Order: sequence, then C-alpha cells, then structure tokens
Amino acid sequence: MTEGGPVPGPDGRLRCPWGLSTEDYVEYHDEEWGRPVHGDDELFERLCLEAFQSGLSWITILRRREGFRRAFDGFRIGSVAGFGEADRERLLADEGIIRNRAKVDATLANAKLLATWSPGELDALIWSHAPDPGRPAPRSVSDVPAVTDESTALAKALKKRGIRFVGPTTAYALMQACGLVDDHVEGCVARGGR
Repeated sequence: MTEGGPVPGPDGRLRCPWGLSTEDYVEYHDEEWGRPVHGDDELFERLCLEAFQSGLSWITILRRREGFRRAFDGFRIGSVAGFGEADRERLLADEGIIRNRAKVDATLANAKLLATWSPGELDALIWSHAPDPGRPAPRSVSDVPAVTDESTALAKALKKRGIRFVGPTTAYALMQACGLVDDHVEGCVARGGR
C-alpha cells in the first residue's frame, strides 16, 4: 500500500490510519463513519456537528457529542425549532458543547427553517447529491479529497434553501460521515460497511 494506506490495529485488522489514533476513533471508524445515515433528524444532527467541527478537530466534537445531544434535545428538528432566547443563552453557557455564538445561532436558525420542510425533504436533498457509488477506493488517505463537485453542489443547494454554516468542505465531511461516499482506504476492514 502507499503511504497513508491501511494500518493494522491492535486486533490485527487493517484500518484507515486516522481510525487508530484514539480509542474513540476506533469505534467511530469501525461502526459509524461511512455508513448510510437517513432521516431528517439524524441528518440534521450530523449537519450541525460538522458545522460545529469547522476549525476544530473532529475528536473534540466526537467527545462532546453526548453533550450536544443533551443540549439540543437529541437534535429533533421540531424541538430545536421551538428554542427561544432563554435556550440560546443556555446553550452559550453550556460547557458540554462548543459555545460558538455563530454556530449556535446557525443551528437554531436551521432548525426553524427545516421545521417548515416536508418530512423526508432534507434526507432527499442530501442524498440526491450522492456521487456514483462505483468510484474506486482511495489507496491512501492522501487520495481522499476535501471537496468534490458533488459537495460543492450540495453546499450550494443547502445555502440556496437557506441553510447556514455549510460550505463545500463541511458538505463533503457530511457526505463521508453519512455514507454518501465510502472513503475508507482500500483494504480497510470498514470499507463497504463491513
């Protein structure tokens, strides 16, 4: 394999190199990242977490995910859409999440907007941007792009509909995390959802 290709873990199974950097990552890599996610609330959560991750490492978000879920009522769109100013202030004081005003405000605004959409509309919009599933597996992590034509189109489509705090890089991270693309490197035990 090329540099950045799969690496054997403590159990001897090959994984993407990033998936072995911490115990948190091993579980996330093996059980979640790259597996298909459907449902408006589920995709809203991932969209929000990817936005909160912007400028930070993913491990920071992963380790605070339960705090985010508590703070944002499980990322249920209908519930978060009903949050008012007192909730906003509570969120900005919550040490269990990232207390970034712009990201909190975007999450609340996005929930209010998404609450006006038809059930399944967010799911359909996001998944309509999934690329051809037949593309070759990356041989190394250096072969994995940060942005694609599809992620650029998805970011534009979301922004056009009023969704805040999502650009092409965030959209691609969402696509990776939610299984629209399978960027596990060739030979990785998790490739193809195994």
